[in-house]
Amino acid sequence: MAIYQRGKNWYIDFTFKGHRVRESIGPSKKNAQKVIDKRKTEIVENKYLDIRKDPDPVKFHDFAKDYLQWSKANKKPSTYVGDVSILRILDAEFESKTIQEITTWQIEKYKASRKEKVNIATVNREMNVLKHLFNKAVEWGKLKESPAKRVKLFKGVTHRIRFLMPDEVSNLLSNCEGIIKDITTVAVHTGMRRGEMLSLKKENVDLERSTVSAMDTKNHERRDIPINKTVTTLLTVLTEGKQGDEYVFLTSKGKPLLRSTLYRGFQEAVKKSGITNFWFHDLRHYAEFRTMPSNDSNS
Repeated sequence: MAIYQRGKNWYIDFTFKGHRVRESIGPSKKNAQKVIDKRKTEIVENKYLDIRKDPDPVKFHDFAKDYLQWSKANKKPSTYVGDVSILRILDAEFESKTIQEITTWQIEKYKASRKEKVNIATVNREMNVLKHLFNKAVEWGKLKESPAKRVKLFKGVTHRIRFLMPDEVSNLLSNCEGIIKDITTVAVHTGMRRGEMLSLKKENVDLERSTVSAMDTKNHERRDIPINKTVTTLLTVLTEGKQGDEYVFLTSKGKPLLRSTLYRGFQEAVKKSGITNFWFHDLRHYAEFRTMPSNDSNS
C-alpha cells in the first residue's frame, strides 16, 4: 500500500484481489495516511468487501456481444462491420476470461504476438476497438478501470502507396473466385472504396448512363462514378433478373457480402498469387495508375 501526491491532492494506491485500487483523499497527507491505515484494517477484518464490492464477473465473449449491440445502434454500418470482424479475432484470444481477469500485461503480450502476424496498422485498429470496449465496461459499471488504459499504440504507422503491375492483377483475378472475383474486378476498374461496394444497391447502378452512384465512405458524400464496358457488363449480370435482392454483391446464399468474408476470400487469393503486403484497399491505387491493356475502348 502506498500514498502519493499528484498536484495538490494526495492519493492512496493498493491492490486488492488482483484489482488496483486508487482513491483521491484530498490535500492532506495526514488524512491519506489515516485512510490507508483504515483500509488495511478493513481488509484484515474482511470488512472491505462490504464497502467496495467488485462488479459481477462477465465473460469477455458475453460482453463483446453486448458491445456489438451498442456498436450496431450507435456507429455507422461500415464501422460496425469492422467491429464484428475485429472482435472475432479478439474473442479467440480472450473468450475464456472474464473482463475483470484480463490484465494490462496480457493485452501487451497479445499486441506483441499480433505484430508478428499482421502489420502494425492492423494491430492499432484492434487495440482501438479493445480500448473502447473496456472504456464502455467502465462506463457501464462492469469494471473499475480499463486494463487497456496504459496500452500504447504502435508508432510509425505511415500511409503507403502500393499497387500491382498489370500481370500481377491478371494473376490475382485468376485466383479469385465467385463474388470475390466480381468485387475485385469492379475495384480495379473503378477505384471504388470497399465500403462503397459492400453497401452498393441495385437502385444506385445506372447502366444506361454507365455510372454508379455511391456514398463516399470517407467524406460521407454521394458521388457518381463512371464505369467502363467491363464493369457495365459485369453489373448487368449482377443486377438484372434478381428481383427482391437489394444489394449488388451477394454471396452464393443470397446474403449481402460481409467485410470479413471479403477479407478472407481476397487474402486467400493474394496468397495463392504469391503477392505480399497487399490489401483490398490497395486496389484503389491500381485503378488510379492503371495501365492494364484492354480491348475495351472505354477502359
